[in-house]
Amino acid sequence: MDEGHEMYEMHFPAPDVGPKNGGLTMVVALQGYADAGLAVAGSASHLIDALDHRPLVNFNNDELVDYRSRRPAVTMVGDAVAESAELDLSLQVVRDNAGKPFLLLSGPEPDLRWDAFSEAVADLAERFNVQRTVSLYSAPMTVPHTRPLGVIAHGNDRELLTGHRTWGQRVTVPGAASLRIELELNRRGRKTCGFTAQVPHYVAASDYPLAALRLLEAVADAGDLDFPLTALEREADKVAEILAEQATESEEVAGIVRMLEHQHDEEERRRATLESNPLVRADGTMPSADELGAEFERFLASQISAPPRDDEPTPDSPAESMDSGLEDTHDSDAADATDVADDAIESEGTAVTDDETDTDGPDDSDGDDGDGDGGRRPRRPWFRF
Repeated sequence: MDEGHEMYEMHFPAPDVGPKNGGLTMVVALQGYADAGLAVAGSASHLIDALDHRPLVNFNNDELVDYRSRRPAVTMVGDAVAESAELDLSLQVVRDNAGKPFLLLSGPEPDLRWDAFSEAVADLAERFNVQRTVSLYSAPMTVPHTRPLGVIAHGNDRELLTGHRTWGQRVTVPGAASLRIELELNRRGRKTCGFTAQVPHYVAASDYPLAALRLLEAVADAGDLDFPLTALEREADKVAEILAEQATESEEVAGIVRMLEHQHDEEERRRATLESNPLVRADGTMPSADELGAEFERFLASQISAPPRDDEPTPDSPAESMDSGLEDTHDSDAADATDVADDAIESEGTAVTDDETDTDGPDDSDGDDGDGDGGRRPRRPWFRF
């Protein structure tokens, strides 16, 4: 055992785990829970069969497994017991097509000591500097096999969820050892995410390769890994042909499929309507009243501090400037007219006086209106428009 640890045993010498820069991905594929279509078990077995792998850690079955609830198959040959199936719960180093390493935790889900098991896995993740942990699940859903198989994502890193649909709301599901591992890693500040394949409920008890294929595609995208998936694609095509034949031969099966198709399409239209709502986030959730209030306060604050818009009149805006300019123009024109009038009157008066001085003829004005014989002609008002 590793340093007296009763939970697991490290292999010695340990294989090369790979990058020390935090770029390592750990895939968790535990069998026994949420494994519709055997997608989780099929994903793990496909990776082990198709890629180079080395054991790193073996967990102690006697500490974690209740054999009465998970009885291993026993093979008898003739009159004697020949062999018993091994329950292999282990952590392995696997390399993808490009030689990039990642960790794979696979095997039966522990029946006992979930807290200790999740802490041990989290300790190993920290020991090997795992950057992200991806857990695999598969659930039976009322969806038809004739529509694209959906994958629902969850996790604490939005970047890992890009391109996938999420639960979009608060949900409560039965506990699982994989979920306890995610919870423990969340507490330690590690990046985690999980992918759940939506398997048609009528094939949930059978091997459904398409679900494993979609899960591995999601893992490859999240961990930047390169998996050989051609074999799974061929198996998925074969199963699709078998299901198509069964639907053709049985009107009852065909009716069920049509009903599920109609239900699926209606749900897609409803989701599209929700996603087109500006209040609905990308994950399907809506902001709370407090969030809306805080956003409105930020908007008001930005309007107070923001510069005036072009279409809003301001004290210095052209509209008010024009009004004030007109008022100033009228006042100025009036003042100018008064000044000009006064100047004109004075000028005219001066001209008249000069004329009177230069003229030898008699004065045409009435003597009563002037200052005697030498009186001046009365001033006439003069305005300039």
